[in-house]
Amino acid sequence: MENNYDVIVIGAGPGGYVAAIRAAQLGKKVAIIDKEWLGGVCLNVGCIPSKSLLKNAEVAHTLRERGKEFGFSFDNLTLDYGAAVKRSRKVSGRLVKGVGFLMKKNKIDVQMGVATVISQGSVKVVAEDGNESFLSAKDIIVATGARSMIPPAWTVDGENVVTYKEAILQETLPESVVIIGSGAIGVEFATVWNSYGVDVTIVEMLPRIVPMEDEEVSKELAKAFKKRKIKMLTGTKVEAVEAVEGGVKVSVNDGTETKVLEADQALVAIGFRPNSSNLGLEEVGVQINERGFIEIDDRMATNVSGIWAIGDVTGKLMLAHVGSAMGILAAEAIAGKETKPLHYEMMPRATYCQPQVASFGLTEAQARERGYDVKIAKFNFQANGKALGLGDYAGWVKLVVDEKYDELLGAHLIGPEVTELLPELTLAQMMELTPAEISHNIHAHPTLSEVLMETAHVAEGMPIHS
Repeated sequence: MENNYDVIVIGAGPGGYVAAIRAAQLGKKVAIIDKEWLGGVCLNVGCIPSKSLLKNAEVAHTLRERGKEFGFSFDNLTLDYGAAVKRSRKVSGRLVKGVGFLMKKNKIDVQMGVATVISQGSVKVVAEDGNESFLSAKDIIVATGARSMIPPAWTVDGENVVTYKEAILQETLPESVVIIGSGAIGVEFATVWNSYGVDVTIVEMLPRIVPMEDEEVSKELAKAFKKRKIKMLTGTKVEAVEAVEGGVKVSVNDGTETKVLEADQALVAIGFRPNSSNLGLEEVGVQINERGFIEIDDRMATNVSGIWAIGDVTGKLMLAHVGSAMGILAAEAIAGKETKPLHYEMMPRATYCQPQVASFGLTEAQARERGYDVKIAKFNFQANGKALGLGDYAGWVKLVVDEKYDELLGAHLIGPEVTELLPELTLAQMMELTPAEISHNIHAHPTLSEVLMETAHVAEGMPIHS
C-alpha cells in the first residue's frame, strides 16, 4: 500500500509530535510513526511520571521527617509506594491520550510500527503483526530520540540492575540502591527513593555531583543530600556491576583503592546513546558522527535534501523542551517560513531533585575562561518570606553578569520551585534585559519570584534585603 504525504515524522516524542502538529498547522499533510507509544519516553516513562513520583516523595518526606516541625504525628505511618506508581501511570496515561487527541484534531495519520528510510522520500513501516506499508513524502523528520547508555560488560536484567525505564515502572522499593551517575535521572531517583527511606548511594565518576551545573550548585546540592543521609562517592569510577542472588555488587575505585558496594539494586544513569542506527539513514547518505548523532544545520536539515532531524538523536541538548523547539523550527523551515537559529547554550535546564536545580547559559567558571569581566550576584532563599512560610528555604539564585555591558551570561538556581522561576531569566536574556531592568520589574509579595528581583538588586550593588 502506498500512502503519500507532505511530511513524515519518525518518532512521536516531544520533538516528533510537536513537529507534526506545527507542520499540519502550516497546511501540510502529515504522518507520524512510532514503534512503541505516542508521547515518547518523556510522557510514558520519563519526565511526566517522574514528576508525579517526586510529588509523592515530597509528601512522604514531610510525613516521615518533618512531622514535629509542622505539628502532626502518627502512631503507625504507612507509605504505599505502589499507589504512588499507579498515580504516576494515570498522569502519564492522561497526557498520552491528550497527544492522541491532538493527532486527530490536526488530521495527522498515526502509524504504529518500525520505520526504515528506504530512499530520500520513502519510508517502510513494519507493524507489530508483521504487515508492511510504504509511505512517501517530500520531507522526512527523524525524531527517534535516545536510549540509556550501558557499558558492554554490564547486564541490565530489569530487576537487580535497572535503567530509568524499569525503575519508574516498578511498584516495590529496594531497601538499598546504588545509583551510578549523578545527572538529572540519578539525583531525581535519589530524591524519590530516599524520601521513602531507601538507603541510597550515588557513585559519580567526575569530582562532583550534577557535574554539568555550576560548581557552587553542586556543593549546595551535596550539602542538602548529606543532610538527607544520601551517600555520595564522587571522583569514583565503577569498574564492574554484577547481579547476585538477592541483589547486586558494584565494584568502585576512587583512584586509590577498589571496594565493593552491596545493595538490593543498581540504577545505571550514566547518559544516553542516540537511536540513529537501523533506520536506513546511512544507506541514503545521511551524515552521522562518530558518536552516532545525526549531523544537522541551523534549520535542522541533514546533508541529504528532504531529510531533517531533531531532538536527542542530534545530540545538541538532550532535553524534551529543546526537542520541541527543534520540531517547531524544522516544520517551519519545511514550510518555507523564516527561522532563527536556536542558541542551545542559553536553553533552560531543569532538574527536579530536592532542592530543585535550574540553570541556563554560562557557569561562573565558563564565563571567566572565555575572558569575560564577570560580576556575580547571589541571594539566598533564607531571606524570602514565602520560602520560610513553605518551610523550604535551602538554596539561592546566582546571576553571572558581564561587567562591561551588564549582560546576563547565565543564571544558576537551587532551591524551592526554581524550575518555575527560570523562565523569567531566560526571557530576560533573550530580550537583552539587564539586571537593572529585572530589578525594576515589581514582583508580587510574598512570592518566591522576589528572589529574582533581589538578586538583580545585588547585581546593581544596591541590595534591599541582604
